[in-house]
Amino acid sequence: MVERAATPTVPPWRRRVMRVARALTTPLAPDDYLGLLNPAWSARELTGMIVRIKPETEDASTVVVRPSFRWGGHRPGQYLRIGAELNGVRHWRAYSLTSDPDHPEGLVSVTVKHVPEGRMSPWFTRGAEAGQMVFLGDVEGEFRLPEAIPARSLFISAGSGVTPIWSMLRELERRDALTDVFHVHCARTADGMIFGDYLRRMDVEYDGYTLHAHLTGGAPRLRPSDLDELCSDWRERATFLSGPRDMIDAFQSHWKEHGDSTLLNIERFQPIIGTGDADVGNGGTVRFRVTDVEATCDVGVSILVGGEQAGGILPYGCRMGICHTCVGKLCQGQVRDLRTGELHGEPGHTIRTCVNAPEGHIEIEL
Repeated sequence: MVERAATPTVPPWRRRVMRVARALTTPLAPDDYLGLLNPAWSARELTGMIVRIKPETEDASTVVVRPSFRWGGHRPGQYLRIGAELNGVRHWRAYSLTSDPDHPEGLVSVTVKHVPEGRMSPWFTRGAEAGQMVFLGDVEGEFRLPEAIPARSLFISAGSGVTPIWSMLRELERRDALTDVFHVHCARTADGMIFGDYLRRMDVEYDGYTLHAHLTGGAPRLRPSDLDELCSDWRERATFLSGPRDMIDAFQSHWKEHGDSTLLNIERFQPIIGTGDADVGNGGTVRFRVTDVEATCDVGVSILVGGEQAGGILPYGCRMGICHTCVGKLCQGQVRDLRTGELHGEPGHTIRTCVNAPEGHIEIEL
């Protein structure tokens, strides 16, 4: 099943016009004609036009996009799936949003680090140009500031992991809430720090914000035990952590052993979800239409893992709810999101089998 972009927020006047036009264009819908003339005019999928590409460092750039319809909003720290057609094939990638939620011009942006062996990042940082069209998926992610701003906070980031944290810091700045914030950021060099100039300026201008730049080009990597010297009260602070897998694993283990894990918030694009290690929901049975496989999923076991255990050969990609390779159409029953615990799903809805588990019996077309 090909992944589609998000459904745009269409103004009421346009919906009324489309209803009238539909009666004149049957059997095709008005959007079928508009999409042929210009994909950006279609109300079926949310698209956007690249306005500019701003280099942040030698290997990272911010891609600024103007959505074709009014932006539905996001919260600082969340990420966006953004797609582009390369050589006639649509490809997708998830990037943290780095634009202000209430941008006065309705623009959105993502900041992309160049990965030479990648497919999308080289296009965004080296090949894309202003005026090109992209596809915008739904906003996702639970890594974000709580409604009640913590009195004391600690941010730990490394490399491009600074992008969601940058959005949170900008939100704190807008809300005049940079009152007791300690930020440790790891980069190889000072010039290679994404948003480095802005973060250093904040460090100078705000008494309540302290930046510690840990430059690994000439020093060992940051260790969890270093926090005792850098930020002695780290155990009492609400902490937001974003970076490479090894770093996250080390700090998470340190918090479990020496701190309070309930105060640790993690942005992790690399978890393996649905293997039964989470006590979420009640489990259930799955019938896979087309492949005609039936599976039983215990508590915390995803539809994907349950189907594989039953002998099915099912599509998958990231196994963490980002790439959408595993999507299927729900035909019967409801599912529970293993990340949030939310019960959802109606017949016809597209769901990701790697992060959802059956709640009772379900049937899915895959």
